[in-house]
Amino acid sequence: MSWLLWIGVALLAAPAIAWVLHVPPAVPWHEASRQPAGLAPDPQIHREPVVQAYAARLYGQRGAIGAHTWIAVKPRDAAEYTVLEVTGWRHWSGRDALNVQPSVPDRYWFGNRPELLADLRGPGVEKIIDDILVAAESYPFAASYELWPGPNSNTFTAHIARAVPALRLELPPTAIGKDYLGPGIQLAPSPSNTGWQLSLAGFLALMAGWEEGLEVSLFGLTYGVDPLDLAVKLPGLGRLGRPAVLIQR
Repeated sequence: MSWLLWIGVALLAAPAIAWVLHVPPAVPWHEASRQPAGLAPDPQIHREPVVQAYAARLYGQRGAIGAHTWIAVKPRDAAEYTVLEVTGWRHWSGRDALNVQPSVPDRYWFGNRPELLADLRGPGVEKIIDDILVAAESYPFAASYELWPGPNSNTFTAHIARAVPALRLELPPTAIGKDYLGPGIQLAPSPSNTGWQLSLAGFLALMAGWEEGLEVSLFGLTYGVDPLDLAVKLPGLGRLGRPAVLIQR
C-alpha cells in the first residue's frame, strides 16, 4: 500500500503547489480588470484577416488550477473582432452558454492577463474564419454548461480546434474540460488534429499527438510530456519548459 500512497502524493503535489502559490485578484470580480492586453492587432490599422486563440486563468482561487479559453476572429477590412466563447453565467441566466458577438478580443479575464495560443493572419485566413463560424454552429453543447468535467468553455474551444485542422491548436493543461467529448467512452482527434484522444465522460482521458505529446487526464487534471518541445505538463502549474509553438502566418 505504501507505493500507492506515494503515487497519490505525487499526483496531488502539483495541484497542491499551484493552489498555495496562486494569488487571486484582491478585488471583487465586478471590479477586476477587463482592459485589453495589447495582444490583438488594431483593426483600424491592420486590415488583414486575423484569427487568435487565448487562454486566461479563472477568477479567484479556481484560477490556481483552471483556465478559460476563447477564440477571436476578424475578417479582412472588418472594423471589429468577433469573439466566440462559452460562459457559465449565460447558461445560468437561461440562455445558451455559447456566445458569438463583437467584443474586445484580448481583454483580461477578470484580472488575469490572457495568453496568446495561436495567431493566424493573411492569405488563407478568411477560409479559416468561415470554418470556425460554421464549427461554432455545430457545437453540440451550446445549451449546456458544467464547470467540471464539462462541457464548458474549454470543451467549446477544443471542438472548434478539432473541426478546423488548420488551427493546429494545442490547449494548455489548465484548460479543464478540453477532454470532455460527451457521455460514455468517446474517441476523437486531438484538438491539434495531430493525434487522438480517448475520453471517459471527461473524468479519465488519454491523448497522444504530434503537437500535444502524451497526456493523461485524471478527473480533469492533466499530466503530460511533450518530447518535441522538451516540456512537461502538470495540473495547475501548467506547461513547464519550452512554450507551445505559436502558429502565425
